[in-house]
Amino acid sequence: MALHTWLIYVIAAIGLSLTPGPNGLLALTHGALYGHKKTLFTISGGVIGFVALIAMSMFGIGALLQTSSHALTILKWAGGIYLIWLGIQLWRAPDLKLAPMGQVHAKSGGSLFRQGLLSAMSNPKALLFYGAFLPQFINQQQSMLQQFLIMAATFAVIEFATEYLLARLAYRVRPWLERGGKRFNRCCGGMFALLGAALPVMH
Repeated sequence: MALHTWLIYVIAAIGLSLTPGPNGLLALTHGALYGHKKTLFTISGGVIGFVALIAMSMFGIGALLQTSSHALTILKWAGGIYLIWLGIQLWRAPDLKLAPMGQVHAKSGGSLFRQGLLSAMSNPKALLFYGAFLPQFINQQQSMLQQFLIMAATFAVIEFATEYLLARLAYRVRPWLERGGKRFNRCCGGMFALLGAALPVMH
């Protein structure tokens, strides 16, 4: 991949990572609930999910989904239902408590990892974006595997850094968030539910 092409891709990837989405919101929420160190599991799951979506887009599944209305509909509804379920869980979560953070809100790293992974892979908007966007940077004369490794690694680093900054920000303002208590949980949960409800009807 030519240097100027890669630089354009970097700028576009940064713009995508800074756009509010389910995984950024999840990193912010988990950063407030569990701290930035434990949220690394959530972020890692999300980044791996995005890398998998990039792979599927570059190797043909993105094109298949764009031509198959049934496959796209199923993916949209599955992603929407999962996000609504996640929103309900956040809505029902207990108030934030600073002192017993490791006890009241204790979750395994594997559980946080799965939430990040599923949140990324259940969003068809990201897959369709990759399917339409990535081909603009692909050179058919070069190795597809090599180009995938460059694009995936670049996006993974940018997305990881963005989500980790969100988690650090949430943890630092956690005492302020505690005063919001249930309202914070319901705000985040409501946003997830709205995203989930919007996915199936998006064009």
